[in-house]
Amino acid sequence: MGSPLHSEDTGPGDAGRAAELELVRRAGAGDTRAFATLVDAHRDRAWAVCLRITGHQYDAEDALQDALTAAWRHLPTFRGDARFGTWLHRIAANAALKLVTRRREAPVEEAPEVVDAGSDFALGIVERDALDAALALIPPDFRAALVLREYADMSYAEIAEAQGVGIQTVKSRLNRARRAVQTLLQDA
Repeated sequence: MGSPLHSEDTGPGDAGRAAELELVRRAGAGDTRAFATLVDAHRDRAWAVCLRITGHQYDAEDALQDALTAAWRHLPTFRGDARFGTWLHRIAANAALKLVTRRREAPVEEAPEVVDAGSDFALGIVERDALDAALALIPPDFRAALVLREYADMSYAEIAEAQGVGIQTVKSRLNRARRAVQTLLQDA
C-alpha cells in the first residue's frame, strides 16, 4: 500500500499541495530559501492586489513589503486550511487597506495627455489609468473586495474571511463596487 499522497483518492494537485506544505514547514522553521520559493510564485499577484487597493506605486511597494514581513513573522501560525497564495493575498490586502486608511487622501491625478490616443498601447494605458482612478474613488472595503475577486481570484468565502464579514456582505460589496466603477468609467 502506497503513501496517502499516492492513493487512488488523490488528485493531480495533491502532490503540489504536499510540496507547498513542506515548503511552508521549512520556511516556518526559518528556511529563507523555502520562503523565497513560496513567495516567488505569488509575488506578482500580491503586488497587483496592493497596487489596485492603494492606487499608488510607492504605497503598493510599502504594502507589499509590510505583507511579506508579516507573512514571514506569522508563517509558524499558518494552519494550511487555505493555499499559501490565498493566505498571502489576504495579508497583502490587509496591509494595503491599513496603509490606505493611514494615508491622507489626496486628489486623484488626471491621466496624462497621450499623443497617439489611437494606438492599442496608448488606449491600454488610458483605460488602466481610468480604472485606477475609479478604484481610488470607491470605499476601501468595496475596493478590496473587488481587487481580491478580480485580481487575486479569491472565492467569496476567502474574501469574507479576509474582510471579517459574511458571504452575503461580500456579494453586496462586489455588486456595489462593480456598479460604482462602471458608473465612474462611463462618466470619465
